[in-house]
Amino acid sequence: MNPFLTKFDTPFETVPFDKIKPEHFLPALVEGIKQAKKEIESIKTNTEPATFSNVCEALEACGSIVNTCATVFFNLHSAESNDEIQDIAKEFSPLLTAYSNDIALDLDLFEKIKAVHAQKDSLNLNSEQMTLLEKQYKGFTRNGALLNDSQKSELRDIDEALSKASLVFSDNILEETNTYIKVLDKVEDLDGLPESAIEAAKMLATQKGHEGKYAVTLDYPSIIPLLTYANNRELRKEIYLVFASRGFKANGQNNSAIVKKITTLKHQRANLLGHKTHANFVLEERMAESPTKVISFLDNLLNKAKPNAIKEMDELRAYSKENGGPGGDDFMAWDKAYWSEKLKQKKYSFDSEQLKPYFKLENSIDGIFEVATKLFGITFKQRSDIPTYHEDVHTFEVLDENNNHVGIFYADFFPRSGKRAGAWMTSYRGQEKVNGTDIRPHVSIVCNFTKPTETKPSLLTFNEVTTLFHEFGHALHGLLTKCTYEELSGTSVFWDFVELPSQILENWCFEKECLDLFAKHFETEELLPAEMIAKIKESSSFQEGMATLRQISLGRLDMAWHSTNPDSIADVASFEKEAMKECQLLPSIDGVCMSTSFSHIFAGGYSAGYYSYKWAEVLDADAFEAFKEKGIFNKEVATKFKENILEKGGTSHPMDLYLAFRGKEPTPDALLKRAGLLAN
Repeated sequence: MNPFLTKFDTPFETVPFDKIKPEHFLPALVEGIKQAKKEIESIKTNTEPATFSNVCEALEACGSIVNTCATVFFNLHSAESNDEIQDIAKEFSPLLTAYSNDIALDLDLFEKIKAVHAQKDSLNLNSEQMTLLEKQYKGFTRNGALLNDSQKSELRDIDEALSKASLVFSDNILEETNTYIKVLDKVEDLDGLPESAIEAAKMLATQKGHEGKYAVTLDYPSIIPLLTYANNRELRKEIYLVFASRGFKANGQNNSAIVKKITTLKHQRANLLGHKTHANFVLEERMAESPTKVISFLDNLLNKAKPNAIKEMDELRAYSKENGGPGGDDFMAWDKAYWSEKLKQKKYSFDSEQLKPYFKLENSIDGIFEVATKLFGITFKQRSDIPTYHEDVHTFEVLDENNNHVGIFYADFFPRSGKRAGAWMTSYRGQEKVNGTDIRPHVSIVCNFTKPTETKPSLLTFNEVTTLFHEFGHALHGLLTKCTYEELSGTSVFWDFVELPSQILENWCFEKECLDLFAKHFETEELLPAEMIAKIKESSSFQEGMATLRQISLGRLDMAWHSTNPDSIADVASFEKEAMKECQLLPSIDGVCMSTSFSHIFAGGYSAGYYSYKWAEVLDADAFEAFKEKGIFNKEVATKFKENILEKGGTSHPMDLYLAFRGKEPTPDALLKRAGLLAN
């Protein structure tokens, strides 16, 4: 029995991971496509006049098996992959792409949508219905419905090739990350690292079959402490070069050709659909609207940030040289984190490592749950009866103030083989209303935090705490949604608006009123001292000029790849260097390349959209001002944010939603002040 082809017999109809096997995916997808095509055929052959109900709502409800099967498959491909899953993906992804194109290029189905769209002004549709109609209409016109048969065939070929190329890109990075290990014989090799990091390196070596030794991998909890604290400069250099050259090694999984192939295919696709570049195509459906506006936005931030960044780098080089380290052009990328940490300690009498005992993972989770309770009245009840795909995954039922079911929350926190790096929020079931019944969402956050050791629990760095709050903000967006159509619910918003709920929640990490809820020493239960909280806040803008410049450089690189004709690009590394040169503060390094491991834009959804992190920072800094004005746990402000942002999904234009919450359009001033780039 294929679990995908029957109703899930689990609590809240959660995914029965304990019953799903790899061999279930392809047959379920094939059967799901078959059923979806029957549903679409019934829409097309309906002899009654086309209405919003029998066309738009009927189409929105199609393909439930396909959607569920694909969601589970690609989430596992990211969080619990293996050779079998990766092999299945090579067949699964093209099948899904072909199915999507069959719908997008179906002229008869489009005629039905057009018929409804032509009479939209006389249908008395509410805002959400009108948004769905416009989204479906644009979905057809922006994906080839108006092309001739030859062009449609070309589009199918492009989309299939893109699907395969993106999988190859991500599989190459995963393979290279999983296979690398640096084994060290002596504890002295890790001189300078905190005790917890050394213990983690020893435990990792034992797990990898190197008893009594120490190991470093390319996972963030392993590589970041080494680059930040290791006194051995040559070791820092070696590990940095391996990490920074992922996907760029001549004798490894080289993604150079894949990068050019992906950008060429996207450019061809955009041209076929009547757009000058891929960026023009993408930004038509973003708050930013055009490449020109994005570039102007990034340039404006560059002008504000670069003078500060240059001063910060000069200060860092001078401090390094004064203390026996490299200076001038001898100061390299593998020196930056190490000397920055030492300078930070000097300036603020503050060691990031001192904070970790106060951020036990379990306490931090309780903290974000309590923040959600104080702001939005929801609570989290751990469940042991909901199946998961790995023993590290924990599940919670979310309840409102009246003990009503809100949704299911999955949490997956630790790195492992088969799990890609980074952190993200995802969904297993979206929210929608079906025949008057509110179908509640199942959402998940996936992270790669420091694992427990033999003597200590999982103790988070402050950066990991802000990452936890960030992803939880996305989860709240997915959980608290109250829409009619899944296609518009939760995080289904303009891409440069989706980071607002996540990035605004990071602000609470810097507030004593919030930290007092959960930041307590894992052994003594002592609260994080007020003077340390003050130092966190004081140091929050430390090297913010350089950090901002880094984000701008990535946004400019993304726009360079996607707002030009890639036929003119002869060499990936040279093109990248030219795109990022205005933001470069350190000497160039041969043999490294960002583009070949830039999964956000080449294997994720951020192509021509990486700028949205900084764009959303403008929104979140401005929005948090509303909380600061009345109190960070003020129920009135929190309710206004929930009702106008979190509950609304993509049912209205993002600026309309923001104006309903804030009462005015955002300006960059709050962000620039917070970053120390503008005088208070």
